[in-house]
Amino acid sequence: MQFIPTEIPEVIIIQPRVFGDDRGYFMESFRRDIFNREIPDISFVQDNESMSNYGVLRGLHYQLPPHAQSKLVRVSTGRVLDVSVDIRTRSPFFGKYVSVELSAENKRQLYIPAGFAHGFVVLSDKAVFQYKVDNLYSRDHERGIAYNDPQIGIDWKLPWDQLILSEKDMTNPCLKDAEVFR
Repeated sequence: MQFIPTEIPEVIIIQPRVFGDDRGYFMESFRRDIFNREIPDISFVQDNESMSNYGVLRGLHYQLPPHAQSKLVRVSTGRVLDVSVDIRTRSPFFGKYVSVELSAENKRQLYIPAGFAHGFVVLSDKAVFQYKVDNLYSRDHERGIAYNDPQIGIDWKLPWDQLILSEKDMTNPCLKDAEVFR
């Protein structure tokens, strides 16, 4: 596995080694000993999976302490644009974002530490999105930030009229009004 820092160094692309031949391929999608050498002190407690259609945008989501979550995300079917926004007020990258295309084809994964809002939009007909988290879901600590916050200025790579959001995600506050990591 290759660990590649992004423009925000704590958000890391993980490129697995893929062994393929005419039968198909094999790869290790997660190996704790290798992962913990690069990103120590993480213990994942839950795996999640969602399936979404073209244009579905999920996010931007996060949980506040003490239930903040780090995530390891990947796409097993289709293609998404994955976005992480730094919401740590003491960070030099506060309000900045990283976007990475994840797909079944490129097999990349993305590590997103606690202190980041996370979302993705589906660029293919369908996408199966999988992620590990290091803390359980807590409805009382769940928060969100507006996907279209002009202060952040995310380029979702799709026309606005093709985006499909949940009612909840359409009403998230802008970053300046959100509860964030202090």
